[in-house]
Amino acid sequence: MRLRLQRVTLPRPALILADTPNPRCADCGGAGGHQYDYGDHETGEYAGTDWDPCPCWDENRRLVLLPLPRRLRRRTPGRDPWSTSAYSDEPPF
Repeated sequence: MRLRLQRVTLPRPALILADTPNPRCADCGGAGGHQYDYGDHETGEYAGTDWDPCPCWDENRRLVLLPLPRRLRRRTPGRDPWSTSAYSDEPPF
């Protein structure tokens, strides 16, 4: 088992300890699996990509170490709540 720290945001922000693929794996070469494209049977056109995980890695093996607080948004009085930027768009620019 090769462990690493990782920050996740869903379903809740947290620091987790996650397993990583074996970098010396002869099957996947450290990628953790194989992806391949497949086509529609009727037209032969591209229909998507599938992922087959390698047995050297379990992507569901993770342990929550520290739940993190959600970020609170603070509103500045007098600012437009619908504005997407931190700067004013009032003239003069």
